[in-house]
Amino acid sequence: MTKATPNPILSNVDIINARVPGYQDLQMIWVNQDGMIEQILPMGVVCQRVSPPDLQILDVSGDWVSLGGVDLQINGGLGLAFPELTEKDIQRLDEISQFLWDAGVDGYLPTLVTTSVENIQRSLALISNYTQKSGAKILGVHLEGPFLNYGKRGAHPAEYLLPLTMNEVKRVLGNYASIVKVITLAPELDSTGEVIPYLHSLGITVSLGHSQATAAQAQQAFAGGATMVTHAFNATPPLHHREPGLLGAAMNNPDVMCSFIADGQHVVPIMLEILLRASKGLFLVSDALAPLGLPDGEYPWDDRKITVTNGTARLADGTLSGTTFPLLTGVQNLVKWGICDVEKAIFLATDAPRKAINLHTIAPHHPANLLRWYWDENTQELAWKRIY
Repeated sequence: MTKATPNPILSNVDIINARVPGYQDLQMIWVNQDGMIEQILPMGVVCQRVSPPDLQILDVSGDWVSLGGVDLQINGGLGLAFPELTEKDIQRLDEISQFLWDAGVDGYLPTLVTTSVENIQRSLALISNYTQKSGAKILGVHLEGPFLNYGKRGAHPAEYLLPLTMNEVKRVLGNYASIVKVITLAPELDSTGEVIPYLHSLGITVSLGHSQATAAQAQQAFAGGATMVTHAFNATPPLHHREPGLLGAAMNNPDVMCSFIADGQHVVPIMLEILLRASKGLFLVSDALAPLGLPDGEYPWDDRKITVTNGTARLADGTLSGTTFPLLTGVQNLVKWGICDVEKAIFLATDAPRKAINLHTIAPHHPANLLRWYWDENTQELAWKRIY
């Protein structure tokens, strides 16, 4: 992958009276002429600074200001599923990236769900050689499978599941390990205990999911280098008072982060509230499918069909397969449901996923791709817009 052409930028401006996730009190954000954050200072000390010439002032009057979102699990968009990527439609990645940028997302991991090794290799090769023009930045690839537990495969096609062995892992990665940022796997399938340390040594974030792992098996995987859990509560055993399972072990481990989906269908709000009270290592994902950005209806999904109703996608047998809601809808839902405050909800889609894959959060000397969040009195909902 090559560096994208810069998106339109904000420059040479002081954003004043801003509430910033992770900072106390009202802040001033100075964005320099190159569109980089130069300083973040409490409003009380701004008067001590000598302002540069021709500086503009943007008073956000106590609204929240954050970086854009980062989506670590998104399966496609605008009708294109990333595992079905071919040479003839590679430029559709530009359209998807721009759509996501307009939806408040700064960066994302195209997610390849379980499919043939040939399809995985083709998509990895095309993304690796893709020259991005603009929009949300492709940060790498998330492989969700094919090393998943048959009993927790969900909508993943059984015929393409593979045993979790070193030979199969190397065959799937091929020459493209460097662009794989995250891989979701079922740790109980690794009988040798070699695979997770190997993937960790390559710099790939190992996420546990679509798994029947016990708490002990999960703890062993975390000790071997796994640091993440994919879509908490979904495709794993439920919490139980005698066997807490994979999720229980993750929630009790301060070094592990769990993604979750806040569409109200994958996990009901009351369980999300329990999750948020019990664990600090959380971040939002969309788990959006190819019909993201398209209306409800019936759409192809590999050699099957999914039906999208009110943004929720299901197979013909009723199996939940994903959503068509963009990432920041999850932020708005968490606030609307009263599950957490605005600062926490914004953090879960912006700073938290960045921390999960070791990216910078909002701070000086980084690009000012900023969102302004405000309470809309007309709709009684949290709204946002990009600041340019």
